[in-house]
Order: sequence, then structure tokens, then C-alpha cells
Amino acid sequence: MTLSQLFPMAGTLASVVAAAVVVLAAYKTSAAKVWREEAEAQKERADRLAGDLTEIKNRLSRIEAENARLIQILTSLDPARLAVVRLADTPTED
Repeated sequence: MTLSQLFPMAGTLASVVAAAVVVLAAYKTSAAKVWREEAEAQKERADRLAGDLTEIKNRLSRIEAENARLIQILTSLDPARLAVVRLADTPTED
């Protein structure tokens, strides 16, 4: 092969390599964009769930405080009356 025959082949080969590089770069860029969007969506979901969990914890704390107050009120009642109420509210099993 002579040098004049080698130049067109080298030019074609360089074009193919350049096209492959461009395609690979575009693929990596689009893949990175997709992963970034997915990560942002997952972060938003995690933030929303964390807010929901905080709300649930706050509600549970309020319920526990109310229950403690109710228990305090019930125990301050006359124990004999409380026993009668318990007997009256006991469901019968068939």
C-alpha cells in the first residue's frame, strides 16, 4: 500500500472513530441526565415520607399524652365505681 492509498482509509477510520466517540458521549450524557432525574425524584419522595413520618410521630405523642391524662382521670375515680363500670362494659362471649 502506498501513502496515497493510506490517507483515504485513515480519513474514513478517523471519521468512524469520531462518530463513535460522539455517540458514546451522547449516551453517557443522556444516561447521566436520566439518573439525575431519578435521583431527584427519589429525594423528593424521601423528603415527603420523612415529613409524613414526623407528622405520625407528633400525632402519636399527642395520643400518648391524652391516654396518660385519661388514665390519670380514671384512676382518680372511685375504684368501686370503676369496677362496676368495667363489669357492665365487659362483652359476653357466646
